[in-house]
Amino acid sequence: MKTAFITSLLIASAAAFAPVPQTKSVNTVVHVGLEDIGGATAPAKNFDPLRLSQLGDDSTLAWFRAAELKHSRVAMLATTGYLVQASGFHFPGMLSSDVSFESLSTMKPLEAWGAVPDAGKAQILGTIFIAELISESKAVHYTKGGSLPTIVFPPVDFSGVDAVTLKKKQDAELNNGRLAMISIMSFFAAVSIPGSVPALVGNAAF
Repeated sequence: MKTAFITSLLIASAAAFAPVPQTKSVNTVVHVGLEDIGGATAPAKNFDPLRLSQLGDDSTLAWFRAAELKHSRVAMLATTGYLVQASGFHFPGMLSSDVSFESLSTMKPLEAWGAVPDAGKAQILGTIFIAELISESKAVHYTKGGSLPTIVFPPVDFSGVDAVTLKKKQDAELNNGRLAMISIMSFFAAVSIPGSVPALVGNAAF
């Protein structure tokens, strides 16, 4: 009887320290795709032949979209600037004591950049750095669910625009930016490698 009592106590003690079965919770993770971030417009909706949208996680896709936006805006500025200068328009006066804006307008893009004094290049790069710092220093970063980078100089407020109109404007910005990236790359190719862009052969601007 005593043996049975002791045995029951040991079994009870062992049961007290036995691991409690854990119930596994199933978490459903919904990943963001190209259809969810906008910009899918005709004629090539969700054009992604390299499957870049499937790399990484949602933060990676947000980073790709932010990079596309920034490159689009820079390309639009570059394309507009190139066309304006190629049409014969340029700032009056001197860029520095020995470099005039008129002389820069007659050079190829990389030659014109090379002719800019180091102090001028530092000012340009410094302005770009400040704009990038402002766009990346938000309370909630765009890779963490925050809003995508907006135009810094000058700031544009779209808070009063309704959702439908805003989406139309955002799609237009992306489409114009994508075309501008192709355009400025074509301009650089045409001016650097004669005959590389048949549509621009014989054009005085190139």
